[in-house]
Amino acid sequence: MSTRKIVMITVLFILVLISLRMIWIGFHMTPDHPQADHGVLDLRQWNFSDQQTITLDGEWDFYPNQFVKPEATKSSDSSFHKSWIQVPDNWIGSTSVDSAYGFGTYRLRVLINENKQLYSIRIPNIQTASRLFINGQLQKEIGHPTETIEDNKARNIPYSSTFHTNTQELDIVIHVSNYQFPSTGGIIQSIKFGTIDAIANEEFVSKSMQMIVCIALLLHGLYACILYVLGSRRKELLYFGIVVFSMLISTLVDDDKMLLVWIPINLEWADKIKILSYMVSAVFWILFVRNLLFTDQKEKYYHWFASVCALCTLVIVDLPIHHLMQAESILTIVLLLATVLVPILVLRAIMTGVEGAFFLLLSAIGISTNIILGGFLKNRYLIDLPYYPFDLMIAFLSFASFWFTRFSQITIRAEKLSDKLKKADKIKDEFLANTSHELRNPLHGMINMAQTVLVEGRDSLDEKNKSNLELITTLGRRMSLILNDLLDATLLKEQEIRLNKQSVILQRVASGVFDTLRFMTEGKQIELVLDIPEPFPNVIADENRLVQILFNLLHNAIKYTNEGIIVVHSEIQNEMVYVHIKDSGIGIDEETQQRIFQPYEQGDSSMTAMSGGLGLGLSICKQLVELHGGTLGVKSSLDLGSVFTFTLPMDNNTVQRPVTDVEESNLLTDNVTISTLTAASSSALNRSELISDVRRPKVLAVDNDPVNLRILRNILSADHYEITAVTSGKEALAYLDIGEWDLIITDVMMPHMSGYELSRTIREKFSILELPILLLTARSQSEDLYTGFLSGANDYVTKPVGALELKTRVRALTDLKQSVTERLRMEAAWLQAQIQPHFLFNTLNTIASLSDIDTTRMVILLEKFGNYLQSSFDDNNMKRVVRLEHELELVQSYLYIEQERFGDRLQVVWNVRKGITIGLPPLSIQPIVENAVRHGVLTRTRGGTITITISENDNYVEIFIIDDGVGMDEQKLEGILMSHPHKKRGIGLINTNRRLKQIYGRGLQISSVLNQGTTVAFRIPKSHSFEVV
Repeated sequence: MSTRKIVMITVLFILVLISLRMIWIGFHMTPDHPQADHGVLDLRQWNFSDQQTITLDGEWDFYPNQFVKPEATKSSDSSFHKSWIQVPDNWIGSTSVDSAYGFGTYRLRVLINENKQLYSIRIPNIQTASRLFINGQLQKEIGHPTETIEDNKARNIPYSSTFHTNTQELDIVIHVSNYQFPSTGGIIQSIKFGTIDAIANEEFVSKSMQMIVCIALLLHGLYACILYVLGSRRKELLYFGIVVFSMLISTLVDDDKMLLVWIPINLEWADKIKILSYMVSAVFWILFVRNLLFTDQKEKYYHWFASVCALCTLVIVDLPIHHLMQAESILTIVLLLATVLVPILVLRAIMTGVEGAFFLLLSAIGISTNIILGGFLKNRYLIDLPYYPFDLMIAFLSFASFWFTRFSQITIRAEKLSDKLKKADKIKDEFLANTSHELRNPLHGMINMAQTVLVEGRDSLDEKNKSNLELITTLGRRMSLILNDLLDATLLKEQEIRLNKQSVILQRVASGVFDTLRFMTEGKQIELVLDIPEPFPNVIADENRLVQILFNLLHNAIKYTNEGIIVVHSEIQNEMVYVHIKDSGIGIDEETQQRIFQPYEQGDSSMTAMSGGLGLGLSICKQLVELHGGTLGVKSSLDLGSVFTFTLPMDNNTVQRPVTDVEESNLLTDNVTISTLTAASSSALNRSELISDVRRPKVLAVDNDPVNLRILRNILSADHYEITAVTSGKEALAYLDIGEWDLIITDVMMPHMSGYELSRTIREKFSILELPILLLTARSQSEDLYTGFLSGANDYVTKPVGALELKTRVRALTDLKQSVTERLRMEAAWLQAQIQPHFLFNTLNTIASLSDIDTTRMVILLEKFGNYLQSSFDDNNMKRVVRLEHELELVQSYLYIEQERFGDRLQVVWNVRKGITIGLPPLSIQPIVENAVRHGVLTRTRGGTITITISENDNYVEIFIIDDGVGMDEQKLEGILMSHPHKKRGIGLINTNRRLKQIYGRGLQISSVLNQGTTVAFRIPKSHSFEVV
């Protein structure tokens, strides 16, 4: 910003501040009114207003060094020496009084019309004690004015007095004494007079403005203190807090002196607090700006300045009250220095390019303007105005803009730095991943060559060479583990690891890991103990990853244990399996425990029993455990060992038989392969023997070769599958519309429509979970498999087909389909059971209301509400299909409740032909009706109508739910049946649509016009003869 532009904006800003103050002065200026003359003020021609006050300025009667009683002022006793004095003014110079010390009596006669209304008088400043009489009655005493200094009690705060008069003359008498200030005394500020509302309004405006400023200052001060205490302890925050709290105190002890009203502080300390608060504000204002903008400059000049001001502060604290006027001269110098120096410092900062300093300049100008106009000019010329807050408010708004500007710029810089760090971190991860890949092949080649030489030269090699080759193999394995950790860390960071969860036997996995790690315990007195009770339930986990978790934790335990025992123990708590790995090693201190699960963090290398590693093992373990839905933690004490505990979900459907034989293996990969195959084959065979007799899985086999179809039927029929064979893709698509299927088995090479094309067509209706597809292919090349999976297949089997492999894959896919189907049914039942609390409360409120006006309706509503709750939690909701009557009972109960709640806003029309008997999925109509009520008709203020139509044709029953509500636009209509991970609304429609598609091959048909209504329809084919209970 150019210098010229800065000057222009600054001048314009000053003019705006001055203009605002002039407007304030013009609004609150006392109107022209009669002045007192020779002790009499004639207001008989004055019309009093509740919006304005007047001053009692002019010539008052004055009795110097005399306390004249109110009734005595009316006598002509010559012993009273009376003169006239200007009010407001210092009584030195206005009369023959030659010293400010002393006492006297002020008197004014005010002539008014006899209107019998309440008047108020407000006295802002009398030095230094006063007693007010009106019409001979004592109204108020501030301090205790006396004729002698010994008995005098000084106190000077603004006060008001309200009184009622029935006469046309007010006799105002004020006793005043001053023994504290040697240069000023008497009534030195205009006394306000007016109706009670006028005085109260003016007092309210002044105090309200001060309270607004005080609250703003208090908040800024608290923010500064909190940031200083909790942050980096920067000096500018401390200085700013001191400035703000000092300004807060000066505001409370000046003008209306609210702090002195709340707390009885004596006059001497009240004046000292005011002077010191202003001085501290000015000094620390300068120090704050300097530390904020010029931290690299020398501080000696500012230290000298602060030291001098501190010395002056100590002097002021020790000064007696009659010397405080000289202290105000010092304060004036400091304030003038601050008002000039601070804007100059800020201008220098702007010239040097400090970000956002221009807003700080506006803030400095606002405070300087307040000091100059509000301090010097107001106290000299405009002392009868209410408190003016806008200079300080604008100053702090500008200061806030300065902080926000800085914060925004710091945020932008931080984001740029964050982006750079992310890019550098990504480059690092890519480098590590690429390095790991490049090192893996030569490393495995080295290990294989060493093992080959060791095996082939077993008879010719001496012991030393054998030992060296074994060492090479061992070191190669360790390096292979490090490379695997690097790759896994990268995959976890990029969230590319997918778990293959299944029921896993924990004992066998742990035993295999023990066998793998035994070579690491050679030469060390370490005992590995497997303490898992038998029988023990299986866990739900990815077996390969479970091996990796146990391997890393046991490897870590061996690494930090020279001798002792390492135990793997498991237990069950809250349907979770807790696995404890306990060692008697060197232990871990508390500080290390806080960071041990972070990547690349390691314990003290000087205390490590074995060297090596990158510090990734525990971090990978924690992330893998969390992917399984568990937690990993550690408890440890130095020299007492450590206990690592992780949790895994328990398989509630299995209780493992005791483990008898566990094959030993020297290689981790061999062990993983054996344990994985054992667990998988055992699990598959067990499941094959436990097929449910309730409903046989339906398999649609597609192959143009009848021989292949016969082979499939022979293989699968023995396992209680219901096989339907077709010879073309088109025929298979026709069968999809007339039945529910658990699996499609299709050959790839077929005429007219290939297996790939059939898969793509099926995927247009059914997702990969809703209807699994198994491809039969004679080729197993990568490009063929890629094409099959890309077309939507779940799995493949290579011809010639092996019976065991086919059964295993078919069982896995049908189990998947049935699990998804069961999940959808449970989801529908769960959604219905999640009755909204506000629905319950509103229904109960409706019942309570009807109990007072119509008990018959209340009883019916209670019955319907009970039916609705019973139907919502009915076990039938878990079935595949229910009777139409069952579904309609739930819908009728729901609609009756809503009609009672909303009255004429909800109308229902039933078009249901009698005698229709058919089964349909439970909770298929109710969610649609509820959606139409809540998001259709009731969205409008006037409500609307729900029409439910059930018609029967030769081949199917068609159900329509029509509303004349708000409708939907095309964009919303297209996405209403799409599932979104973070979308909570609309789940009921999506669930209903998916269940209808699974059973009947056809889901919901929705049409809608914005602001006209929506129609939802679906069909139930009569050819589907399901057993309905």
